[in-house]
Amino acid sequence: MSTGTGITAEALRQRLQERLSPTQVEVLDESAAHLGHAGQDGTGAGTHFRVRIASPLFAGKPKVARHRLVYDALRDYIDRDHGVHALAIETL
Repeated sequence: MSTGTGITAEALRQRLQERLSPTQVEVLDESAAHLGHAGQDGTGAGTHFRVRIASPLFAGKPKVARHRLVYDALRDYIDRDHGVHALAIETL
């Protein structure tokens, strides 16, 4: 899959695997559904993602703290020019 940003669902999944050791992780690229919206780079890929993840690191943490762990793990993908524009997170 070619993307204007070079960001793929698989790259995000691998990063989450490395940083959060999840027992379950799913990353969906929903960018094509956002063509023409703010943050979309026109390629239909690599800007809008949905993450569903379960990790032992979430144990005892409130939702905000679990989301922060996910954002921190993906920070360099979010902060880069033309990086991830939208990230929907479901922690399990």
